[in-house]
Amino acid sequence: MQRLAMDLRMLSRELSLYLEHQVRVGFFGSGVGLSLILGFSVAYAFYYLSSIAKKPQLVTGGESFSRFLQDHCPVVTETYYPTVWCWEGRGQTLLRPFITSKPPVQYRKICFRKYIEQKEGMKMEGTSPAPPPAAGKYPSCSELIKTADGGQISLDWFDNDNSTCYMDASTRPTILLLPGLTGTSKESYILHMIHLSEELGYRCVVFNNRGVAGENLLTPRTYCCANTEDLETVIHHVHSLYPSAPFLAAGVSMGGMLLLNYLGKIGSKTPLMAAATFSVGWNTFACSESLEKPLNWLLFNYYLTTCLQSSVNKHRHMFVKQVDMDHVMKAKSIREFDKRFTSVMFGYQTIDDYYTDASPSPRLKSVGIPVLCLNSVDDVFSPSHAIPIETAKQNPNVALVLTSYGGHIGFLEGIWPRQSTYMDRVFKQFVQAMVEHGHELS
Repeated sequence: MQRLAMDLRMLSRELSLYLEHQVRVGFFGSGVGLSLILGFSVAYAFYYLSSIAKKPQLVTGGESFSRFLQDHCPVVTETYYPTVWCWEGRGQTLLRPFITSKPPVQYRKICFRKYIEQKEGMKMEGTSPAPPPAAGKYPSCSELIKTADGGQISLDWFDNDNSTCYMDASTRPTILLLPGLTGTSKESYILHMIHLSEELGYRCVVFNNRGVAGENLLTPRTYCCANTEDLETVIHHVHSLYPSAPFLAAGVSMGGMLLLNYLGKIGSKTPLMAAATFSVGWNTFACSESLEKPLNWLLFNYYLTTCLQSSVNKHRHMFVKQVDMDHVMKAKSIREFDKRFTSVMFGYQTIDDYYTDASPSPRLKSVGIPVLCLNSVDDVFSPSHAIPIETAKQNPNVALVLTSYGGHIGFLEGIWPRQSTYMDRVFKQFVQAMVEHGHELS
């Protein structure tokens, strides 16, 4: 990125010299149009370097955590260069799902024995089983774990059995990944995190919220970022499988809110050694108000509302005794959906009660393990005025990394941002720093 800045400054100087020459002869020759274009380019490059490309603001509650990040996670102190032709928050948010690549990730495959058992079970139910797949071609298989209320949670594992750094599976670092509002293990940002973890030799497991990854709902209950029971079940389960492995978690958007609410409730009594969150909505009221502004509603709110409606409508028969599903399907905003469905589902008297409980900001002071939180101040999902800077300064376990641009789960960089983003680089450096040097914070 420093090389990019030097190249842009050199280009600006060269274009300035060329422009000076063209201005002297252009109006009497043939270079006026080109001169104007080059002049605009020089002005844009100057504006970009002086106003857009900036170092993030690093807010920590303790000097030791700040020094640790500067030494082992230097990306949080380096200048972030947003994509030069798309740096505005809404643009980055809209563009990322379409422009970023989806690295190939092979989740844990179904074993032969389980494949046969499933097919025999289908046969017993009167369904003819499909021919067995060729050797090595068995489909990916989510792990389904039971919950205390009789429900089930879907986990997708990337075991990384080819790891040369951690060949012993029992001690291979494990990263628990929590996707966003309606996200699953197929999201591009999740796949990038797994790809980067693979390079480090780590194992990953993706926590899919109930009912969103294709599994059946066994009880009339979905999920919300205020209720951490399912996450607690998953963390206990994963840790029980690999108790000797370093265990970390990373949550994106609503997944980050859920993770922070869990950490705020449980404090230091967690098997997690560290956590990272990205594009978290700190205050649910502020998030909702921002997304209900006309342009934001048109670009984001209405679409996400339809995604939520689609996810619950697939299990409509499970909810008819609890909520008015026809009324739910008429919601025009996330707030209306939460008022008619989510708050009712989880027993809140009012939508305000739910939004108060869902906001992670008040619980930040109680987080008891090292947590890095990346946000962009131009994120319309998480307004800058709601970011709990003063609260973060009071907790030595918390670090906020605030970029001027990047949008919501955007953080695109480079001329053609197909590959990793600034968010990906922060994730990789932080989890590596904690696994290899986390003892320095003890």
